[in-house]
Amino acid sequence: MGKNNKLSITFLFAGIITAALLHFFIIKGLLNGQHISFNWKNFIDLHNNIALYLIDSLWIILPLFGWFAGKFFETKINSLKSEINNTKTQYSKVNDIATYLSEGNVDFEEDQDNNKIIRKLLGLRDSLKKQKEEEETRKKEDNQRHWVAEGLAKFGDILRQNNDDINKLSFEIISKLCKYTDAVQGGFYLLDDSDESDIHFQLTAHFAYNRQKYNEKRLEWGEGLVGRSAFEQKTLYIDEVPQDYVDITSGLGEANPSVLLIVPLKFNEEVHGVIELSSFEQFEKFKIDFVEKIAENIGSTISNVKINIKTAKLLKDSQEQAERLSQQEEEMRQNMEELQATQEEAAKQSKEFISFTNSVNHTLIRAEYDVNGILLYANSKFLRKLDYENNSEVEGHHISMFINEKDKEWFNDIWNELSRGGHHFEGYMKHVTKKGKDLWTMATYTCVRNESGGVEKILFLAIDTTEHKKQSMDYEGQIRALNLANIKAEYAPSGKFITCNTKFVEAVGYTMDEVKETSIFDFFTDNDQTDFDELWNNVVNGMPYQGQLSVTIKDKKIKWFQMTFMAVNNMYGEVDKILVLALDITDQKELEIKISEQNRTLKQQEEELKNSEVELQKRLDAAKKELRQHFKEVEKSKIRHEKTLEGALDAILTTDQNGKIEFFNKAAEELWGFERKDVVGQNVKMLFNPDIIENDEFVNKFVTTNSDKFVGERREISISTKDGDNVQVLMLLSDATVDKVHTYTAFIQKIEVELF
Repeated sequence: MGKNNKLSITFLFAGIITAALLHFFIIKGLLNGQHISFNWKNFIDLHNNIALYLIDSLWIILPLFGWFAGKFFETKINSLKSEINNTKTQYSKVNDIATYLSEGNVDFEEDQDNNKIIRKLLGLRDSLKKQKEEEETRKKEDNQRHWVAEGLAKFGDILRQNNDDINKLSFEIISKLCKYTDAVQGGFYLLDDSDESDIHFQLTAHFAYNRQKYNEKRLEWGEGLVGRSAFEQKTLYIDEVPQDYVDITSGLGEANPSVLLIVPLKFNEEVHGVIELSSFEQFEKFKIDFVEKIAENIGSTISNVKINIKTAKLLKDSQEQAERLSQQEEEMRQNMEELQATQEEAAKQSKEFISFTNSVNHTLIRAEYDVNGILLYANSKFLRKLDYENNSEVEGHHISMFINEKDKEWFNDIWNELSRGGHHFEGYMKHVTKKGKDLWTMATYTCVRNESGGVEKILFLAIDTTEHKKQSMDYEGQIRALNLANIKAEYAPSGKFITCNTKFVEAVGYTMDEVKETSIFDFFTDNDQTDFDELWNNVVNGMPYQGQLSVTIKDKKIKWFQMTFMAVNNMYGEVDKILVLALDITDQKELEIKISEQNRTLKQQEEELKNSEVELQKRLDAAKKELRQHFKEVEKSKIRHEKTLEGALDAILTTDQNGKIEFFNKAAEELWGFERKDVVGQNVKMLFNPDIIENDEFVNKFVTTNSDKFVGERREISISTKDGDNVQVLMLLSDATVDKVHTYTAFIQKIEVELF
């Protein structure tokens, strides 16, 4: 049975089983209700009742019901399965379409469906497919434009770089063009129109051609497809190439190209050549357009090259003609010059000799002597320098009249050598002028020989160096004095030793050989090296130095020198050497060091003294503070006493030991008639009549400074009031001494006579 009948059979068996069980339990119930045992006989007897046959029909009704119920459910289930399968199929289609679209695949095929989603997705596919095709078309066009632009730039460079060699240019173009356009072979034909009677094309370059086909590299104007393209000035594109037109040979055999492209090299309506390309594949239109553009550029370049070649040829012909004319003119000119030179040579030599003689006479001291030393000729400069006025004073005289007696011995040896035709003399020479002065010259004595080689005369030429010689001798004297008085040495700018005097050797303690092996830097310790390097560089750069330096001499001893460093320049202004002058100041420096140490000791003691003064000042300030406090207490006590005395009925006044009034109470004001402000600070003598002071011993001692006063004694005396009255009073004097300073207090009581 098929899968679709399983459910019907299942329901059928279920109906049979249900009918059997139901029939059994009904029969069993009927028998039990009648209290009859269950056996086959009793079962048959029950069928006497027709209704029991209805119960037996359950065996037919229930299985049939089960069968039809199974069929019904099978139909429903199959319908649901079909719908589910259809849904799955549509979902699978939707999923596949969505997957294709998400992956960018729009080239899949799918049948139309009634499902809206599938129809929309297929519509989206068609839209994307159209966009993709448009994008591919655009990209293809962009790639083609880029390919064309890149090719134009590439071949433009080739045309610029090789426009001076047409053969190299043609090969570079055809080989690169075949590779760039994917052509399998190509040829470059150049129009040769140099001979108007024989205009033809010459194959100047080829690529991948069969050698047997192109043994002849010449094509006549209008011959073949190449000639036709040039004649018509049009591009020929042939996609059905004759079988015998051209073969391409490779390692795989021979093949005939399927397409042929022939483009004329045209510029300004003139053809300058033809390019022929062949390929197994069709040439696309953009490639054909590209080759035509390249052909136009090539035509322009070839036109310019031809013009340049013609121009160069004309220029070369013109130059050759000009050179021939110039050569002829030069030959003629040389002939004329040789003729003229022969005529002018003698006059020229004469003029040159006269000019030379005049130049010598204006520049040098010149004289001529015979071999015996007799002066034959002297120029004006000779006369002027030797203080003579005319030639008659010197001509005919012996040379010895111009030589000092002290120099004649060595000069005679020189002259004897010259008179015998010996070597010339050159050097410093001292002459004696007419006035007896020395004339120093840089002189040359030269033999002038005759035709036989003998000495005819002796020529004397000289330059006046008197001032220079004097200055040189002065400098030499100064240098000798410096060498005697100072330590002196000379060093190269690098510090290398050049020379020194004996004082330098003695000062540093080395031998001369040892000094020669040293440099200036060896005399300074490592601690001083940096500072000295800077000093030395400054001197080399033109900054002289003068100052005191400590120098390390032999056995590492230290000496102090007052040193001067100065650069000496050569004639070009460059530093030639460094001059070092020094004085040994070691003893002086050691004394300065001792004095400096003593000064440091004194400063230290002074500092300690200052510290002591500070401490003493602190103590003094404390004592002053304490004393001021004491004075304040005394002042307070004094004020208390003054207030006490102020209230006394008797007159009281106080003076210092110099007689100056310090206190004057109210009773005293009333007694004398003076106000306190008028007497305080005044001398006490103003309170007494001068006669009383002179005659009264008590008063006299009281008002006199540094006198022994009558202290503790009460005396009757007379005083003078402001009004000039004399008043008799009793006066008692007391003395208060503090630190040997006396203060005197007078107690005065007026004497009054009471009448009863």
